[in-house]
Amino acid sequence: MIRKKLIAGNWKMNCLSKDGTALAQAIATEVKANKFNCDFLICPPFTLLGLIKKCLRGSKIALGSQDVHFAEKGAHTGDISPLMLTDLGCGYAIIGHSERRVDHFESNELVCKKAVAAHNAGLNTVICIGESEKEREAGETIKVCQSQIEGSVPNDATAKNTVIAYEPIWAIGTGKTPTSADVQEVHAAIRKALAKKLGTAVANRMRILYGGSVKPNNAAELLSLPDVDGALIGGASLKADDFINIAKNVCK
Repeated sequence: MIRKKLIAGNWKMNCLSKDGTALAQAIATEVKANKFNCDFLICPPFTLLGLIKKCLRGSKIALGSQDVHFAEKGAHTGDISPLMLTDLGCGYAIIGHSERRVDHFESNELVCKKAVAAHNAGLNTVICIGESEKEREAGETIKVCQSQIEGSVPNDATAKNTVIAYEPIWAIGTGKTPTSADVQEVHAAIRKALAKKLGTAVANRMRILYGGSVKPNNAAELLSLPDVDGALIGGASLKADDFINIAKNVCK
């Protein structure tokens, strides 16, 4: 099954108007100039969504948010609804990132609820899963990922509206990465869990990204693995050259 690679940048809580605009413009220019055989997604902070949307015009780079609430509107101070995101021009929402699960105590059930709301509003979701270092050392990586797939992914999710991102928590921003064999083993187990939940046909078409210290010098090896269909990139997405060089190593 051939699945088109997705190169996604998660800017997290970084960039103000000036540097965010410059970064987006630099990335858009390179994407327009190169014939990349992959899809692109940029997820800036909420404050920059409107500005970055303008920078991405004509580039075929999708715009996404880093989170979303499950309600259309209401008394939810500090949150943002799916309809607000589509109104801003977003096509994607990251849901269940480990920093949301850990820092904001988000459960699988809440992640699933957000995903359902996002899909109902026409948003595609990038649903994040991954184990802690303690869970990895206990040999529970696959068990944890399977449990997160079962609890976080809606029963009617499709390969068109859902992307899975495997991000081992201990590898995010640390410079540490699992071996290629480890990554492939986990991604294959995730696809097996998706097949159990959604059916083999859906699982075979659904993209599973790897995230966790993805850089230009390791992207080609990681993204050449059979069940790795792209990358969710953190720190390296804040440097246009690094982000584009990852794509050049994978999508040319």
